[in-house]
Amino acid sequence: MRIDAVVLAGAKNDGKLQQADPAEYEALIDIHGRVMLDYVLAALRGCEEIDRIVVVGPDCLAAHVRTPDIEYVRCGETMFDNLRLGIDSLQSDAKVLIVTSDIPLIAPEAIQDFIRRCDAVEADVYYPITTKEVNERKYPGVHRTYVTLQEGIFTGGNLVLLSPEFVEHKQHLIIKAIMMRKKPWQLARLLGFKSFVHMMTNKLSIKEIEARVERNMGFKGVGIVSPYPEVGIDVDKPSDLELALAVLPRKSDA
Repeated sequence: MRIDAVVLAGAKNDGKLQQADPAEYEALIDIHGRVMLDYVLAALRGCEEIDRIVVVGPDCLAAHVRTPDIEYVRCGETMFDNLRLGIDSLQSDAKVLIVTSDIPLIAPEAIQDFIRRCDAVEADVYYPITTKEVNERKYPGVHRTYVTLQEGIFTGGNLVLLSPEFVEHKQHLIIKAIMMRKKPWQLARLLGFKSFVHMMTNKLSIKEIEARVERNMGFKGVGIVSPYPEVGIDVDKPSDLELALAVLPRKSDA
């Protein structure tokens, strides 16, 4: 299964990360002399399942991505705009891997594992989740947004495999999901009152979420449990950048 990838790199560095790095865009934050985006692109290049790679970002990013194997698309105003711009540039009906530019710890094997697990089931949208246990085992003390389900305590990932048709027909749902992506209790409300109550009482299951998504929202979405915590560790605050600096090798060590 070979697929194309779109990297969303248009996020401005206007949050807490400014305290640690003054770069205008998150993708340009420096990690050991390399911009953060470089680490994500290296992981995609190293994954044999990935075919074309499109980066959607500001003009100042173009110099970092204009290489023979990377396509550049100028970003729009919102994350959804950038999603559409990247997918439209591919001019394909095949499923697309969407990746954010702020997961520098991601590795080829994590991407490969996610794609292969997705290939085992048919759906419109595939979303990776990892357990708190997996995160804490490899990165003790890492701060993530967790939700307790019947199967365990989980956090979401920062990549998603989806069909262009889904993006075309479910625009309003995607925009809502983007706005609520750091607030799982709000996402539960989209599934209905019963699901919200179940989430608040830790009775909601992955299968119930999938069933309610299909019944209430009209598409098939599946949660893919990943053994790689790196799919969910994004750099959006100083402590995350400190972790990346500690884990990733310096040029002299690489």
